[in-house]
Amino acid sequence: MQLNQKGIDLIKSFEGCRLQSYQDQGGIWTIGYGATGDDIGPNMEWTQEQADARLVQDLHSTENHVSSCLKVSLSDNKFSALVSFAYNVGCGNFEHSTLLRYVNVQDFEAAHAEFAKWDRVGGVERPGLERRRLAEAALFADPS
Repeated sequence: MQLNQKGIDLIKSFEGCRLQSYQDQGGIWTIGYGATGDDIGPNMEWTQEQADARLVQDLHSTENHVSSCLKVSLSDNKFSALVSFAYNVGCGNFEHSTLLRYVNVQDFEAAHAEFAKWDRVGGVERPGLERRRLAEAALFADPS
């Protein structure tokens, strides 16, 4: 299984690319296409090449983590939707999610419904997250 172009495009469209660090809705320092971590802090500036390289690195890491959590084989669209989800909510949250449990027992209808439950930051609904979860759910359901 591999992240496909639809998944990459989805991630890029929702993350956007910012070359100066900023605090996201949860107060986490972020730069590039949603890159976070101990190496990201205030007053950072990246080139487009740095942002692109970090995205490739982070997507590869997220792909590997999602793959390691799966007990079933999935279509590229289902897998890509899960990578987008994990990239956004974090691999730890994905690993312990009901969404993953449903996927691993092949209850794809229930898994599809789980995406919508992840539209909040700090208990507050976020329209951008709602749109992203709808897009991820649509990709998950797309049989092509």
